[in-house]
Amino acid sequence: MPGFFSKERIVAEPGFNRWRVPPASIAIHLCIGSVYAWSIFNTPLPRALGVVASSADDWTLTQVVRTFTVAIVCLGLAAAMAGKWIERVGPRTVGIVAAVCWGLGFLIAAWGVQTHQLWLVYLGYGGVGGLGLGLGYVSPVSTLMRWFPDRRGMATGMAIMGFGGGALVGTPVIKFLLQQFSLLPDYLGPEGAVVGLTTNSAGVQFADVAGALREVVVLTAHEALARPGQPDPGYYVTGTGSTGIAGTFVVLGVVYFVVMLTAALFYRIPAADWKPAGWTPPDDRRAVQRMISTENVTIGRAMLTPQFWLLWIVLCFNVTAGIGIFSVAKTMMVEIFGDTLRSRAIAVDSFAEGFVLMTSVANLVGRFFWASVSDHLGRQRTYTLFFVAGIVLYLAIPWTAQTASAGPSLTALILFYLATMLIFTMYGGGFATIPAYLADLFGLRFVGGIHGRLLTAWSLAGLLGPYALTSLRERSVAQAMRQLAAQIDPAAFAERFHVDASHLEQLIAAKTVTISRLLEISPAGTVDPTATVYNSTMYFMSALLAVALGANLLVRPVHPRHHGEG
Repeated sequence: MPGFFSKERIVAEPGFNRWRVPPASIAIHLCIGSVYAWSIFNTPLPRALGVVASSADDWTLTQVVRTFTVAIVCLGLAAAMAGKWIERVGPRTVGIVAAVCWGLGFLIAAWGVQTHQLWLVYLGYGGVGGLGLGLGYVSPVSTLMRWFPDRRGMATGMAIMGFGGGALVGTPVIKFLLQQFSLLPDYLGPEGAVVGLTTNSAGVQFADVAGALREVVVLTAHEALARPGQPDPGYYVTGTGSTGIAGTFVVLGVVYFVVMLTAALFYRIPAADWKPAGWTPPDDRRAVQRMISTENVTIGRAMLTPQFWLLWIVLCFNVTAGIGIFSVAKTMMVEIFGDTLRSRAIAVDSFAEGFVLMTSVANLVGRFFWASVSDHLGRQRTYTLFFVAGIVLYLAIPWTAQTASAGPSLTALILFYLATMLIFTMYGGGFATIPAYLADLFGLRFVGGIHGRLLTAWSLAGLLGPYALTSLRERSVAQAMRQLAAQIDPAAFAERFHVDASHLEQLIAAKTVTISRLLEISPAGTVDPTATVYNSTMYFMSALLAVALGANLLVRPVHPRHHGEG
């Protein structure tokens, strides 16, 4: 008898119903797809010590988003390494290892949050968890394409659909767990009522608490409106509360491990000579017209073709454009349309979490819809549609932000919502269509390994997208604070921050100064610049899509000299 972990053990018996395989694939992808809910953590993680606001020693948004970046980089690298391994051992073994890595990654990250060591969060969620992401991602793709050679696009859509929907399930669960484990820090009182406040040379504020100087953070009235439960504005003692992230990570790690392990045990693969009843491969003339090869190309030979690298560029730049928004989706919604939502008495935090959930819905729907459409429209035409429409949509977002900056605008909010949802359907559709694109060009025999190698493009995109967005945003935020400070009366500035404006850079570095706090002492009629801090990023993303469009249009059938399985 073959061993439990052997590939031969999971070859399906004659008469096996192929529709029993997709549920296991979708279940695993739903678990690892919760990585797209990462932006939910972008709000509490930079306040891990201050809880209601960031303290001097808290991590910055850029540092926090790097966790997501590390996870995506490791995903692509793991997928590339797993290509040949999955061909040898089969999807069950790969799925089991993915379950162990993804679950263990959460537990290590929880330890990092609890001890406030960012490198452990990177190692756990990003490194170990990222390996689980990559292994769990590739295991269903080649399996389902072998079960559905008659519907390659639909098969990859099903295989990857769950990944896009991970945040759909994960968002409400994460929100619930954070509420259960969170605890407000000790409250000292409102601004103006707390005595003995001092600001040191590094811009950090302290207060006398029971005879000892303790670092404090301040929650403004404007910021309190966006917090769940709307806590009292004023001063809080750093290090006396909890955001609830550590407990949330522990629960998620255990649950995801159990679900993924169970799903992996249900994997089956078809026999070597199996094909769907009544199905015949497309004739040569139709195959050439649709750029569908009837020959196979090995993994090594595929990487020597221009087609592989053109598709590498297509995937990399398409993902870069979308993944940056995914990494900060909740934060972006709050910053651009917070005033619009408050003007209509809408809970900002809840609406932003709903936005994250809807990005997952769009991502999920796009993966199945566009991959299925590509079976009829063709892969190259489908990607051309993605990029042309994407360029227009990304260029429209700065207009909605500029409109929101001038004043609350429901029209701008609706247009922004529609534009981003369409972007995320095509983002997900790009992921789901690329394996079928590869199978058309290089054949089915080695498509799992080729797809794994191509996912290194995702690694670079996971690094480039969030980095470009957060660095451009930070630069815009710092510039906005400098411009606001220049308009403020020096006496009012010194009264609020207990130092003069010459210490502005230290106050910014210590997170004592924020746009919200500066606006409270700015001259009447000062425009809030928060909504426009992402505009430069959107122009950058549009340029990337233009390059990807050119690469896609250059794709041609693979030259016959690369054909062969030897």
